[in-house]
Order: sequence, then C-alpha cells, then structure tokens
Amino acid sequence: MTSPASAPGTRILVTGGAGFIGSHYVRTLLGPGGPADVHLTVLDKLTYAGSLTNLDAVAGHARLAFVHGDVCDAELVGELMAGHDQVVHFAAETHVDRSITGSAAFVTSNVVGTQVLLDAALRHGVRAFVHISTDEVYGSIDSGAWTEDWPLVPNSPYAAAKASSDLLALAYHRTHGLDVRVTRCSNNYGPHQFPEKVIPLFVTNLLDGQKIPLYGDGGNVRDWLHVDDHIQGIERVRQHGTAGEIYHIGGGTQLSNKELTGLLLQACGTGWDMVEHVADRKGHDRRYALDWSKLHTGLGYRPTKDFARGLAETVAWYRDNRDWWEPLKKRADRNSEV
Repeated sequence: MTSPASAPGTRILVTGGAGFIGSHYVRTLLGPGGPADVHLTVLDKLTYAGSLTNLDAVAGHARLAFVHGDVCDAELVGELMAGHDQVVHFAAETHVDRSITGSAAFVTSNVVGTQVLLDAALRHGVRAFVHISTDEVYGSIDSGAWTEDWPLVPNSPYAAAKASSDLLALAYHRTHGLDVRVTRCSNNYGPHQFPEKVIPLFVTNLLDGQKIPLYGDGGNVRDWLHVDDHIQGIERVRQHGTAGEIYHIGGGTQLSNKELTGLLLQACGTGWDMVEHVADRKGHDRRYALDWSKLHTGLGYRPTKDFARGLAETVAWYRDNRDWWEPLKKRADRNSEV
C-alpha cells in the first residue's frame, strides 16, 4: 500500500470514515467514477457506530489506508496531518437520545476532537478543512427554511456540541486564515446506517416482527437526504467551495414522522397495529428545513435520488443484509429514535 505522505495527487484525511456517512464517502471516492488522483486515510475510533465492515467493499484498495485512533489524540492526529493536503471531518457523536442521557462524550468528541484537528491542520498547512455539520444547530423553525446566516439556537446537547464545533472551525478561518468550509445537512438515510436512527430502527424492527416507537403525535417534520446526494454535495464543497463559507445540503423531501412511518409500514408490508406511541423526547425540535439554494446556484448541487426509490432501495438493503445489522442491533437500545 502506498503511503499517503508519498503518494502523488490529493491526500485526504477522512475522520470517522468507518461510520455511516464517512464510509459512504470513502466507498464513493474509491469506486467507479471517483477521482483517480485521491488517496484517503481513514481515522476512526471504531466506537459502537463505526465498523470496518462498512469498508469491506474497498478493503485492500491501493489508495486507502486505515488508522484505528481517536481524533482527541493530539500526537496521533499531528503525525497523520503532516502527510495530508485536506481533511474531511465526519467524526462525531451524533445520536440525540444518547446526548440527552449523557452529554460528556459529545462535548469531548465533537468539540475537543475538532479543536485537536484544527490545531494540527493549522500547524501542518493543510489546504482545506471540510467540517461536516447538521441542520440541528439551528433549533426548530415553524415555517420557511434556514439560510446559512441564520442564528444558531441548538436545543439538544448533541446539537449544542455540533454548533460549538462549527463556531470553533469558523473561528480558525477568521483568526488564522485556515481554509475551513462548513457543510450542514438535513436528515440522512441509506444503507449502512446504524440501527438506532429512525429509518433503520423502524425497518429492522418491522423485519423482526417487532413494534416501532413513534414519539408524541408524530408531527415532527424533517427533510430527508439520501446519503448519495449528501456525498455529492460534500464533494462539490471540497473541490470548489470557498474558504470560510457555510453550505447547506438538503434533500428536498419534507415529511412528518407520522408520514414517514406510514411509508415504512407500507414498504415492509405491515400496518399501524405495529406502531407503539411513546412519550415525546425532551426538547424535541418540531421542524427542520434547509434552504440549499446557495449550493445549487454557486456549485451546481441538486439532489438526484428520488425519495420513493431511495427508500425502497434502503428497505431492500436492510432486508438483504441481516448479517450486517443483527450483530449491531444487539448493542443498541431498541427504542432509540431521532
């Protein structure tokens, strides 16, 4: 395997590259149609939500290296950063329910880990630092959609930790001139998503003949983004984005949780008797909506995955890949949801 430090082309450090979105990014860049001059190093702690099986499709690829480690390990991060041109930073604790029951890990990973990476990137002259964030930093919006200059009003410990990391990353651009680009996405779905999140949780429960937990009245609204389109947006920002800018990556399909539940029940061939209404989550944001016209107008982004087709493909993937999710689900709280 060629060392990224000596390889020609662009050398990218991908943090959290064994997780759901990060591994999809790696598989996409190293797959058919991906850039031929990109060499990737994945840095991943392999917590409960990260797995090397997510990288099986590209295992042994000549342009991929894997390092088992923590973004909070300053010595390791410094050593790795010295051999790379760019960073795409996915690594984060992301599950809202878990942040409500215990927020320390979220502050450590999302804030301290980002600070360690930014320090190393500045010290070693990294050319671009793409910081992956979320629409949850804005809180909740009754109508319309957030633009990139909207004030941050996070309502969960997870969202607060991500907002903190966003502000820290942007401060490194304004203070030090580091080329930082922040992306904020809507709710992702697709294959390889850990089965604590709503779509894989509901699908795998239904495939096992178990009821699914629907929070409150099911009226909470989310915009759904297929992971393929998220990666497309990230790549546009990495290759053509502007330092110091924030870019929204949306999917264009807004559904209430009740509407989504109905689609999942239909896709799994079952009915509403499989739904268990449960008490609403603390501080549950009512509605998220991103205005992604900046990325569309400036960099040509447009989601291409039709939601009906994407959801059908996702359900089929979980139906066909029990050997992937059954071991993981034993580690997760079966009643978790986003």
